[in-house]
Order: sequence, then C-alpha cells, then structure tokens
Amino acid sequence: MNIPEDAIQLRIFLGESDRCGHRPLYEAIVLKARELQLAGATVLRGPMGFGRSSRLHTAKLERLSEDMPFLVEIVDSKERIEAFLPVLDGMVTAGSSSVLVTWEGVKVLRYGKLS
Repeated sequence: MNIPEDAIQLRIFLGESDRCGHRPLYEAIVLKARELQLAGATVLRGPMGFGRSSRLHTAKLERLSEDMPFLVEIVDSKERIEAFLPVLDGMVTAGSSSVLVTWEGVKVLRYGKLS
C-alpha cells in the first residue's frame, strides 16, 4: 500500500469510556480503519487530559480516573480520509460528547521497511 508524500493525519481525541456498541470506541475505530484498508492506525493512551467539560482525567494514584484520555491517529491520503469521515461519524454517538476530531496535512517521509 502506498501513501502519497502529501497526506492527512486524522486525530480522534476520546475517552476510555466512549463506546461503539459493545466495544470501546477507540477499538471500533481501529478495526473499521483496518477493514477499510486505511494505511494504519495507532491508539495512544494519555496520562492526563481534559476536554469540553474541563473535568481533569489523570492517572495519578490519589485521583485515579475511570475515563482516561485516548488518541487515535490515522494517516492516509486526503481522499481516503475524507471517505472514512462519514463512517467515523456513524460510530460516534450522541453519548460520546467528549470526542474531538481534527486533521492536518502531513509530509510522509517513509512508509515501509528501513533499508
């Protein structure tokens, strides 16, 4: 699979408690991106964050949160990311009010094995 040098990085900020049906939303997004053969997806778990409600989510022991921040990143061509957006929209329900989706242009330097 080739990614053009000029690509889009899609970022989906969400909480650990956000769901899509019976699975965590971050997991459902990655599985759908794989099913649709996007170039790749990565899930990152944040040790601290806050969103629209300004409620602090932290992994500190004295204030252990049950809704840690997660970030899903996907990089692919503009066309493939644009085609994925309606699918993503269908996965993010009204109950997932903490979800924020951004995109930015990126320059792909290498995709594949290092020689």
